[in-house]
Amino acid sequence: MSGTKLQSTALDDILATECTLPSLPRVLALLTTELAQAERNLRRVNRWFCGDPVLAARLLQEANAQPHPLSGKVGSIAEAMVLLDTAQLRLFASQAFLGTTSGSVPGVNLQHFWRYSVNTARIMRSLAGVIGRNQALAYATGLLHGLGELVLHLRDPEGCRAVATVAGPLDLRRAKAERRAWGYDYAAVSAAMARQWRFPAEFVDTLSSHSAPFDGETYEPLAAVLHLASWRARAREAGLSQRELAASFPGEVGVVLEMDMDTVLQQDPIDWKAQPNAGEYV
Repeated sequence: MSGTKLQSTALDDILATECTLPSLPRVLALLTTELAQAERNLRRVNRWFCGDPVLAARLLQEANAQPHPLSGKVGSIAEAMVLLDTAQLRLFASQAFLGTTSGSVPGVNLQHFWRYSVNTARIMRSLAGVIGRNQALAYATGLLHGLGELVLHLRDPEGCRAVATVAGPLDLRRAKAERRAWGYDYAAVSAAMARQWRFPAEFVDTLSSHSAPFDGETYEPLAAVLHLASWRARAREAGLSQRELAASFPGEVGVVLEMDMDTVLQQDPIDWKAQPNAGEYV
């Protein structure tokens, strides 16, 4: 019991102070340019928000904080955009510049992280369509699910450096390594933030249990889908061979969702041409 209390306190400490998270400079510049126009192009604005997990999180946070009947129920980027005006969106962009110019996140290659987040979101959307779930909400969960990793690195860089000796930030073994070290993982941090921001329950539950979808008291199908999407995106970052893909595929999750590895691989974005340089996440 005492161990559980210490773990809970540690997680509370991580969340006690809000971190300024960085946005992708190119996306932020394009969004700012578009919002400066006399008439915003909603399709382009949506595209830029869909390309940056931090901007998307800010958008959803504000949409769910507004006094309207959908408060606490907005789970997609498109829904959030409809509820906010241009002045509010411009404010997000100006605030985001602070995070972009405040420096890097210790121990994380942000270019790799942003790419991984968008790829997970795209695969998540496709897989959700296979099982008939809300694809817009699925995309948003995939895009934001890793934000807890950035927070952990900002709040506890030494602890993350120690965990990285076992598994890097985007390693397939990362969540397990974090749970062994601290009793919780980045998924718990992401979910706790989403809960604080009043995101819908399905959104929070998906983030909370996606790293271990069968370990909780309840089963959320989208969490299992996100588990597969994250596996695929991390495997690509690592440049796994076909044999390594087969060895690492989360078969238990696939069986429950009635998806084999080939089904998951068929959801790869069509513009994936060459394997990225896995490199070191430093």
